[in-house]
Amino acid sequence: MNQVFKYIREFYQKEFNLWYFLLILLLVGTLIYVNYWHFLERRYAANAKTKWAGFAGYYLLYFIPFATAFFLQLLFFKDCTYYNHPWFWVILILAPAFFSFRVNFDFHEAIINKIWTGDELQFWLRCINWVVRVLVLLVPVFIIWFIKDKNTQPFYGTKALDDIKPYLIMLLIMIPLLALASTQKDFLSMYPKAKFLTWLETGHQKWRYVVYELCYGFDFVSIEFFFRGFLILSLLKICGTHSIIPVACFYCTIHLGKPMGEAISSFWGGLLLGVVSYNTGSVWGGLIVHLGIAWFMEIGGWLGALFRK
Repeated sequence: MNQVFKYIREFYQKEFNLWYFLLILLLVGTLIYVNYWHFLERRYAANAKTKWAGFAGYYLLYFIPFATAFFLQLLFFKDCTYYNHPWFWVILILAPAFFSFRVNFDFHEAIINKIWTGDELQFWLRCINWVVRVLVLLVPVFIIWFIKDKNTQPFYGTKALDDIKPYLIMLLIMIPLLALASTQKDFLSMYPKAKFLTWLETGHQKWRYVVYELCYGFDFVSIEFFFRGFLILSLLKICGTHSIIPVACFYCTIHLGKPMGEAISSFWGGLLLGVVSYNTGSVWGGLIVHLGIAWFMEIGGWLGALFRK
C-alpha cells in the first residue's frame, strides 16, 4: 500500500488546486442532485423515444461533465497546452460517443430472439448483452490504439502488475462499506443482479448463476480498459495528470442509473484508480478491485435481503 499512497501524494502535490477542485465537486454534486431529484438520466436518455435520441441523450450526459472538467483547467493551470494537440480533441469528442453507442447497442438482439423464447430468451439476452457490449466498446478503442499508440505502448492497460497485494488490501478495506450499503433499501432494490434468475422458471439451476455472474463480471473488463486504460493512458503524454479528474467525472456519469451512494463513490473511486493506472500503466489492479467490489455487492445483496426478511 505504500506505493499507492506515494502515487496519491504525488498526484495531490502536482495536481491539487483548491478552487478547481471545489468547482469540480460543485459540478459533480449538481449533476447528482439533478439526476436523483429531477430524473436526468431516466427522463432524457434511458427513456428516449428513438435510438438517436437515446444516443444523443447519453452522449451529452457523458460529454458535458467530461469536457467541462477539462475546460475549467484553463482558469487554474498554466500548462494546458494539450488543447493544441489534435488527438486531445479526437478523444474528447469520440470517447463519449463510444460509450453512448455501447449503452444503446442492441443489433444482436434480433438474432438472439430467433434462437430462444420465453424465460430462456430473457436469461441469454442479459448474459450475451454484457459480453457483446465489451466488444462494441473495445473494438474502436483498439483501432485508436493501433493508429495512435501501437509503437509507443502495449494495448492500453495490459502491462503486467509488479504486485497485486495493494489491490487486495484496497478490496478488503471496501468490505465494511459494502456491508453497510447492503442494509440500504435503494441498494437492495438493485442488488444482487442475479436475483433476476429467481423470477424465471429456469432460474434455479446452479450453472445459470455461475454463467450469469461471469458475464456480469466480464462487463467490468470493458469499463476498466476504457476508463483506466484508454482514457488515462492514451492521454498520458498529451495531458499528463490533468486527464485524471475529467475522466473521474465521466466515470461518475455512467453510474447515474444506479443507487445514489454508488454514483457518489464512483467519482472518488475513479480518481483513485485513475491515479494508480496513470503511474503503473496497468488496469489489472483496478480490475481486481472493481470485479471484487461487484461480486461482493452481489453477495451483500443476497445477505441483505436475507436479513431483512
